[in-house]
Amino acid sequence: MRHLAFIFLLVAAPAAAQHDDHHHHADDEAEVLSTANQFTAAIAAEDRSALESILSPDALILESGGIETREEYFGHHFGADAEFLAAMTREPLDRTIHIEGDVAWVASVTRLRGTFRERDLDLDSAELLVLRRTPEGWRIAAVHWSSSSRE
Repeated sequence: MRHLAFIFLLVAAPAAAQHDDHHHHADDEAEVLSTANQFTAAIAAEDRSALESILSPDALILESGGIETREEYFGHHFGADAEFLAAMTREPLDRTIHIEGDVAWVASVTRLRGTFRERDLDLDSAELLVLRRTPEGWRIAAVHWSSSSRE
């Protein structure tokens, strides 16, 4: 977790120092939220091309105690994550959006319930998305997932 905080500070600090109020408005928040929602929908639909369009080429994905590049994620966990999300009922519990200049983060907690690979699951899943503003719109630069069982 310390590495994620350090990476986050490296990405966010320059943006905070150069904060520009005209960039932070309702349109930005709506676009950031839309990108976060598209991210989850693309995984659940196993839509690799949609996911590629919103994940930065240099994106880092932190899950299962490791860090993967975008390409490693597509090769290792994407299919299983898609299968998992498709099997779960998602109940949003909390979401925080913060924008500092050209960097934003979305922290979400979602209750996931369902049967996956013959196991009944009831989990709280935490997700942190770090996004950067690009000429093509807001793109996800880093993802961190963790979960805990409610059982």
